[in-house]
Amino acid sequence: MTVLVTGAAGYLGNQIVKKLVTLGHPVRALVRRPVKAQLRLREVAASIEIVEGDVTVPASLPPVMENVSAVIHLVAIAMEKRGQTYEAVNFQGTVNVLEAAQAAGVKRFINMSQNGARSDLPYRFLASKGRAQEYVAASTLQWTALRPSAIFGPQDEFFNTFARLLKLTPIVFPLIGGGKAEFQPVSVHDVVEATIRSLDDDGVIGRELTLGGPEVLTLGEIERRIISAMNTWRLLVPVPVAALRPVVGVMEAILPGSPVSASLLELLAVPNTVPDNALVTHFAMQPIPFAGEHIAYLKDNTIGDAFAKFFRDATVN
Repeated sequence: MTVLVTGAAGYLGNQIVKKLVTLGHPVRALVRRPVKAQLRLREVAASIEIVEGDVTVPASLPPVMENVSAVIHLVAIAMEKRGQTYEAVNFQGTVNVLEAAQAAGVKRFINMSQNGARSDLPYRFLASKGRAQEYVAASTLQWTALRPSAIFGPQDEFFNTFARLLKLTPIVFPLIGGGKAEFQPVSVHDVVEATIRSLDDDGVIGRELTLGGPEVLTLGEIERRIISAMNTWRLLVPVPVAALRPVVGVMEAILPGSPVSASLLELLAVPNTVPDNALVTHFAMQPIPFAGEHIAYLKDNTIGDAFAKFFRDATVN
């Protein structure tokens, strides 16, 4: 039976699809942007079924659920663009996928949630992910929720953004909020491994598992590691979050691929750490650190990539 992966052209989705293919699983890849899918899935395109669809359009989902045994649901947005909202995509999109899966008799549902997501939080991104997971947990499916901290890897949107901004900001770079916000960066490879193991692991059915790397790092430490990985130097100057809000507002207004949003700035007030790391306690894995060769991909960013991403919102890797 087929495994359906939603958001299959995303940086986590395409890695999961490729791993499933190597393990011999039939895969149906649900994508919204065919051009992005051609870029990221071309090496396995002959081995999978790529279908175009939109989780915010319920009528488009029943056909993609035919002969599906499990759904890995990854679709979510961290920033609201082109009329997409957290409520429509992160929450209602999850509801639509889950209801289509239930109607089709799908048994297994893996939901990629978010560390710290709760429906009662005042932060709309985390609240939308929290509401979505509550809906999943109330379903009759054999569900599992994975809650990763910030995911790093060659196509990530968080750490690569810092690298691209570094290409455009010589000498001085902002230490956002004084660099005090805490994260526990987790490798995309570890998240992929945990996701695929969960498909056949009855021990994670009905559970929410938090995933993190081996270290808790402040944003300042992360910025310094990114600078080091890129073999460059910057003078880090502390800038309060409040002082950045007007700048971010302008970027959101004029840049199609704005590197940050007001809603993401707010999240710096929420520690993104993982006290109970299921990679260690359940999967018995040794998490990959945000360091050394594991973040060498950051130096591949170019000025051209930065302009393409920020000014055209292009897929650059």
